[in-house]
Amino acid sequence: MTNISGECNFTSIDRLAETLRFGISIPTFILGLVLNTLALSVFCCFWKKQTKTSIYMINLALADVLLLLSLPLKLHYSVAEAPGLLCAFIQSLYFVNTYGSIFIIVCITVDRYICLKHPFEGRANQSPRWAILICCFIWAVTWLCSSPIYVFQKKDSLKCFHNMSDEAWSVPLIVSVEIFGFLIPLSVMVFCSAQNIWILLNHKNRAKEKADSLRVIIINLVVFLVCFTPVHLAICLQCLVRQHVIVDCRLKQTISLFIQLSMILANLNCCLDAIFYYFAAKEFREKTHLKKIIERCPVFKPCAT
Repeated sequence: MTNISGECNFTSIDRLAETLRFGISIPTFILGLVLNTLALSVFCCFWKKQTKTSIYMINLALADVLLLLSLPLKLHYSVAEAPGLLCAFIQSLYFVNTYGSIFIIVCITVDRYICLKHPFEGRANQSPRWAILICCFIWAVTWLCSSPIYVFQKKDSLKCFHNMSDEAWSVPLIVSVEIFGFLIPLSVMVFCSAQNIWILLNHKNRAKEKADSLRVIIINLVVFLVCFTPVHLAICLQCLVRQHVIVDCRLKQTISLFIQLSMILANLNCCLDAIFYYFAAKEFREKTHLKKIIERCPVFKPCAT
């Protein structure tokens, strides 16, 4: 993203994106921070016994909190210039927690699939030790993979998330991000979710229990698709712009607006995860007052338990 590229002017696009970014990101920051802080307190203090699921949810809430804490810096330095090293840190913090969330959500889905497909083995293997090791591995890998941001970031003062060097938009790097950061996790999510739905529909358990489980699976998949699909499509299109495959000015302006809006949409995942916590974790429902709020909301009233 640049303000001016040749004869193509992006000033009005950036101004519109800035207005929307502030209008959506500030409520997202406040609501998301409250909900995820509440979730962390419930999972850490009130969960009767730590399990694999609770460990994954603690790490997902932690990733959401860290991403939310980076939002004020992102908002400020997207309109004001900052040293290149500071920009690199803000950008790496943002992307680490985004992809950390993606991989942890995938782990929760796979764990649920194992428990449904192999119920006896799944229930017997609920020790949090493996979940802790997996989460540590995810954090280590995402931080390691964010290191190119420090290399590719221009050294002079600039606006963060703008004017990344051409190396950052190289085809091999973007293809790697798309495949390993989104397409593989998406494939696993879709496969495991479809299998989970099929198993539940053919399982002779109580109707209410089946409905609750189906609701959790569908909410988790929909949130993943809505929050992360647009931003990865936008990254792919922006790469084509930076590689001069797309040269039409109006199309470049549309893509510039799209990538900025899709990043705003991805941030909403931090708030939507709370809906997943509510339906997936009994302790979260019992220790919070969200049930009363959801019961009064017409959208969720048929789903309230």
